[in-house]
Amino acid sequence: MGQFNFHHHHLLLLLAAVFILFPSAAPDIASDRAALLALRSAVGGRVLLWDLSSATPCSWSGVICSPGNSSVIELHFPGMGLSGQIPPRTLSNMTNLNTLSLRYNALSGPLPADLFSSLVSLRNLYLQHNFFTGPIPDSLFNLTSLVRVNLAANNFSGQISPSFNNLTRLGTLYLQNNSFSGPIPDLNLPSLVQFDVSNNNLTGQIPNGLSRKPRNSFLGNSLCGEPLNSCGNEKRNKKLSSGAIAGIIIGSVLGFLLILLLLFCLCRICVRKGSKSKNEGVSTEKGLEIPKVAEKSGERDETGTSFAAAMGAKDKEKGEPNVLSGGKKGLVFFGKTGWNFDLEDLLKASAEVLGKGTFGTAYKAVMETGVAVAVKRLRDVNMGEKEFGEKMEEIGRMDHENLVALRAYYFNRDEKLLVYDYLPMGSLSALLHGNKGAGRTPLNWDTRAAIALGAARGISYLHSQGSTVSHGNIKSSNILLTKSYEARVSDFGLAQLAGPSATPNRVAGYRAPEVTDPRKVSQKADVYSFGVLLLELLTGKAPTHSLMNEEGVDLPRWVQSVVREEWTAEVFDLELLRYQNVEEDMVQLLQLAVDCTEQYPDKRPSMVDVVGKVEEICRLSLRDQSGDIVNVEEEQIAF
Repeated sequence: MGQFNFHHHHLLLLLAAVFILFPSAAPDIASDRAALLALRSAVGGRVLLWDLSSATPCSWSGVICSPGNSSVIELHFPGMGLSGQIPPRTLSNMTNLNTLSLRYNALSGPLPADLFSSLVSLRNLYLQHNFFTGPIPDSLFNLTSLVRVNLAANNFSGQISPSFNNLTRLGTLYLQNNSFSGPIPDLNLPSLVQFDVSNNNLTGQIPNGLSRKPRNSFLGNSLCGEPLNSCGNEKRNKKLSSGAIAGIIIGSVLGFLLILLLLFCLCRICVRKGSKSKNEGVSTEKGLEIPKVAEKSGERDETGTSFAAAMGAKDKEKGEPNVLSGGKKGLVFFGKTGWNFDLEDLLKASAEVLGKGTFGTAYKAVMETGVAVAVKRLRDVNMGEKEFGEKMEEIGRMDHENLVALRAYYFNRDEKLLVYDYLPMGSLSALLHGNKGAGRTPLNWDTRAAIALGAARGISYLHSQGSTVSHGNIKSSNILLTKSYEARVSDFGLAQLAGPSATPNRVAGYRAPEVTDPRKVSQKADVYSFGVLLLELLTGKAPTHSLMNEEGVDLPRWVQSVVREEWTAEVFDLELLRYQNVEEDMVQLLQLAVDCTEQYPDKRPSMVDVVGKVEEICRLSLRDQSGDIVNVEEEQIAF
């Protein structure tokens, strides 16, 4: 019996040693669960909606576990309404964590000193847009696995530590919009691609190792050296004597008074000439004939500029003559527009420039009768009148509720004008990227899905007109919107008109990789461009600004890398994160966008299939609703 007790005692010691050396998976997930509950208790937010009856946290929103659910490896809590301070001994206990995303919350206070002490596997750290204060904990600089660090838009202070050099794998370091002070350390990080310390309180010279980073990465500080101004010039300026400074001030005042005198004299001369021109009724500067227009209230825009004058101003900027002077030919109309104006009326219409596109400049023109139209002035079109007219007839026959119909055109040897309906809401591009301020109306999920469906239907209609018919230039600035936010596809058929010099190259972000001649774009290439458009709707990122993406690659590849390496929800626009019941629909539309942007054309769906899929997603989105698209202005109130 005693021998049994002796062996039993040694057996227990042996088992204890085994558990110490080789801990089971169960305590890991239990420890992670306890850490998350402590975090939930401290910061609240939407994590309060977790189902606490679950023994494992792997089913909780924002929590990703390893295969087999043995431990938590990713936390994604972007825009979840978290507030307060991160308590110590919580996240630091999650030793297998490789991604931590707490961006766009209201977390505050200093980071716990132990936060990074045990996170030896951490690769991605996203803490941007919170209210964190104090210095960066020293424990961060021991995490040699870190690849991306984004601490932007907080209240971090203190000096930027030279210990960042320990993070040899670091590819992204964003520290902008904080309160860091002192000099920038000499960082020698060979993998560092994206770097930004703008809008801090930094001083001194930019280290040589960072001198090739973009200028915008350093603005809003008291820094000098490449890529900013030379430090030598600043030092010389500081050594100016008080007498030299007084001389500069006196000289500046005298120069300013002289300029005022010259301007006064020039104004008097211009007034005399203006009176003479008004009496004569026509300005003939550089051959431009501008018909005299009555200056009646309400008949002209704020600038009082006629369409002919607006075009003349554009030509004058470029040093080119204007050749549109009325001529013998007039506008050629399509169908029954209900419009009653001719070329002379168009030339006299009040006008403003809407923007310069791929194939020319667009204007808004308002007739004396109050009719508003959009006019596109084509450039670099080398076609004869017959060929051009046949092409316009082909475009004019396109009739679909999701297309911006061509209403009329004008042709002479040197000038080609296209007349369309004017849509006052502008383009999808302006709606997505134009106003990021506090007064912005958020673009809700239902409206985005409806825009995607309308654009898909318009493009599908174009493809139905023949196997060789394509749009050729699909992008968000060519998706125009009605007052009820219905999509209208514009600029179709124009890619085949312009010469090679007028067409954009592949870096524009929308063009399919197989396209070598922008004038010859297949329907499958249109599908690729539409896929990029879907990604733009879902992410809120502009494809033409690929460097804004944290990976520094084009939008489709960035999305694919995030979905593959992190968590799908990281790609979505923050304005979409507040919609609780449509995550599955958003993921389905994202998958469709990925399918459309396949590298090989044969793997992409047809636009007919795309329309069917988007219709299905829209039906799913409305399954718990009344069936009406939510009004965007009402959404602004709810926001």
